[in-house]
Parts: sequence; structure tokens; C-alpha cells
Amino acid sequence: MTGRTTDAAPAGTTTTAPAVSASGVEKVFATKTGDITALTDVHLEVAAGEFVSLIGPSGCGKSTLLRLIADLDGPTAGSLEIFGKPAAQARADQDYGIAFQQAGLLPWRTVAGNISLPLELHGHARAERTARVAELAELVNLSDFVDRYPDELSGGMQQRVAIARALAASPRLLLMDEPFGALDEMTREYLQSELTRIAAETGAAVVFVTHSIPEAVFLSDRVVVMSPRPGRITEVVETTFGDTRDEDLRESPAYFERVTAVREALHGTRIERANER
Repeated sequence: MTGRTTDAAPAGTTTTAPAVSASGVEKVFATKTGDITALTDVHLEVAAGEFVSLIGPSGCGKSTLLRLIADLDGPTAGSLEIFGKPAAQARADQDYGIAFQQAGLLPWRTVAGNISLPLELHGHARAERTARVAELAELVNLSDFVDRYPDELSGGMQQRVAIARALAASPRLLLMDEPFGALDEMTREYLQSELTRIAAETGAAVVFVTHSIPEAVFLSDRVVVMSPRPGRITEVVETTFGDTRDEDLRESPAYFERVTAVREALHGTRIERANER
């Protein structure tokens, strides 16, 4: 499975290795009352430039899997590689950027200051940081707000700053954990469209966690459906929409067909129907 065609590719892209390759991944958490298996036997491959959403019931391990990819936690069993490297090495090499449901902006820093933070932490020169901030502010349509502080921005604008910050180091992979979950529907749909544009312009692969079936279908090349805990992948639905992700898509029969397919996969009815044939 290949990602959407793009006019731009992130700097430093020299490998054809998958953005994410997980094989037999398991995660067990030890608690005072016993072990809890969050993930079991997860096999997943995300191609470079591909947009993949993870969807499933609460507690199925979607966010846990994202944290394993980000090297914020380690798997109990199985193997996990990012662009052919161990997750820890990919993290050190800044191969991915990450955005969460809460923007997590530093209130004492301006928009420019928040976007440039990853570059500062990795020792980039001031001139380089300034140029990159200007580029990213334009990408997320916030050029007129670079000197504003987070409390002067709407929730949607704050999330755009968070996305820009995640892209600061030109990562080849963007990890997103329900970044639009707390926003109103109109803002959410606007940012969905913006995200598809940004992903196409940067060429980054995206792994996106969501509880929203319409959101997953609109954004993704593939929607990965997970079971209740212990989480495993039960089905993968390809959208086959190509590069065009606009408002007309939301009203198309193909879109509603894919929404229905994902909903049935979540409830197990697609498997039941297939067995009846």
C-alpha cells in the first residue's frame, strides 16, 4: 500500500523502508491487581507518505500503540521499526513529530516561540529557526499570528500551532492522538481538510488515533479497526479516494459506503455477513 502522491517530500528521505512496521507487538502493564494485556499480536505496516487511522472502542490500545511507535513506552513482545530502525533510534533522529488532543503550548511563549521549541532544543541556529517558523506559520495559515500568545488564540488555532511544532524538524512521520477531539464540529472539519493538505504538501506519513468514524474515513488511505482489550487489529478498510479530500467527498456515495464499512467492522457485522455468504 502506497501513500498519496505528493509534490513535496520531507528533507532527508533516502529510504524505501515502511514508515512503521510492527510484527507480533504485545503490551502488558503490571498493576497491583495483576497484569493487564493492552495489545496482543499486532501486525501493522504503514508506508512512507501513507495516512492511516486507528479506530476502536475506548481502552482498545490505540493510544498505547501510538506511544510504542513514538518510543514513549516499550513493547512487551514483538518487533517495532520506524523507517527500518528501532523506535528509540528513530526518536533520536527526529524521524517523527507528535501531537496530542491538548495542544500543550507553553503559555509564556508566542506562536513563533512554541513552533521553534524543538529546533532550539536540538541546537539549530537562530536564522534557521526564524526561516523555518515563517515557513510553518504559512503552512498552517497563521503567519499573521506569530507574535500572539496561546491565550489569544482559539482552540483550533492552538491545534494548528501544535501541528506546526510537530512538523518543525521536518519529520517523515506524524503521530496524532485525537488532536481534534475537543473541538466543535465546524472547526474539526476545517482542520481535517487542513491536515490532508499539510500531509500532502510535506509528504509525511501519518498515524492518527480517533474515535470518529467519519473523521477516520475522510482523512485516511486506510482505516485500521481494533478490537476491545486486549487490542488487536481485526480489519483494515481501504478508502481508495486518492488525493482529492474536499467537502464534496463528504457527500459522496463512496464516502458513505466506507463509513458504513468501518462501522460494520467495529461491530463485527462485516465478518458475520461474510460468513453467511
